[in-house]
Amino acid sequence: MKPNRHCLVRLTGLLLTSLAAWYLGFFIAVRVPQTTISNAEFQGIRKKPVLRAPVPKRQKCDHWSPCPPGNYAYRILSGGGKGKMAKICFEDELLISEGNGNVGRGINIATVNYKTGKVTSTKFFDMWTGDHSGEMMSFIRNAQEGTLLLMATHDDGSALLKNDAKKLVEELGSKEIMNIKFRSSWVFIAAKGFKLPDDIQKEKINHSDQKTNRYNGWPAEIQIEGCIPRNLI
Repeated sequence: MKPNRHCLVRLTGLLLTSLAAWYLGFFIAVRVPQTTISNAEFQGIRKKPVLRAPVPKRQKCDHWSPCPPGNYAYRILSGGGKGKMAKICFEDELLISEGNGNVGRGINIATVNYKTGKVTSTKFFDMWTGDHSGEMMSFIRNAQEGTLLLMATHDDGSALLKNDAKKLVEELGSKEIMNIKFRSSWVFIAAKGFKLPDDIQKEKINHSDQKTNRYNGWPAEIQIEGCIPRNLI
């Protein structure tokens, strides 16, 4: 019996299709590089990418945002409690701090040459024991024209602070020195021989009841910070 012609055609088509499929698979295997994707990698591909915010860059004197170009950065912190000492920072340099060993009870003062931005002297004046008002007045008067003066209290800065010393600080622009009380927290920045911009933080005082704050009878810390243009004189 002769084979059915229709069956031969179908068989021939099936063989040709199989041959084409084999050739296509061989071609892909040769031409396409083979890589092995692990299950962990596959799971990683399926996961959505996690967007992470960049770590904020630290600014001078721990400001939240940087000062504009051509400005000095400053930050003045009063003492807080018995053991948290005052700190004065200028252009990211701690001028007065516990680590420097130049901070103490009373009024702490650092002077800075405005033109160079460099510290010229630091000292603290104990206003609880001894008469140091005269020393503080001499220290301020000896500062040259073109000097920045940065001041901060630790513990008490008022008990033995005399009125003539207060008046001298008032002449520098302080609006609160006459109001300072026992263990008031006070910070202040002034310029000798030139004027600071009106829109910067220059002074702060706190008379909060020490019996009710977290330091149980000791003053709470306060601070001011800002940017000073370098072209004022």
